[in-house]
Amino acid sequence: MALKIGDKAPGFTLNNQDNVAVLVDELIGKKPMVIYFYPKNFTPGCTAQACSFRDQYQDFTDAGAKVFGISADSVESHKRFKAKHNLPFDTLSDTSNKVRKKYGVKNELLGLLPGRETFVVDASGIIKMRFNSMMAAKHIPKALAVIKGL
Repeated sequence: MALKIGDKAPGFTLNNQDNVAVLVDELIGKKPMVIYFYPKNFTPGCTAQACSFRDQYQDFTDAGAKVFGISADSVESHKRFKAKHNLPFDTLSDTSNKVRKKYGVKNELLGLLPGRETFVVDASGIIKMRFNSMMAAKHIPKALAVIKGL
């Protein structure tokens, strides 16, 4: 069942680009977060999306938010992706798609491509935004507007 605005965000633990476990469940209910799911490292749309989050990262952190990007790519792929594009936030490896499923992120293009979806979670752990669009550039301004409104 897909999560909706007003639901409590489920916790999870995934390894980041440095193969360190990130316990997001320990952050839920303590600070605002942007959790964005994307299809694949190094593809044009995903690179543009990650770099847009990078370019606006200070605005998110000024609002007290943590940003996490999640895809099914390996830890090693995430390490290269983060280094190549100087990403200041963790990219998390969900190789089994368990977190993607937990958040109800569906595949796109006849089920062939992992979906692109962004969630904003407030400091009390409640989902305040769920945005699904393959148009990568639309995610950042929407998420930032919600974060700034918290």
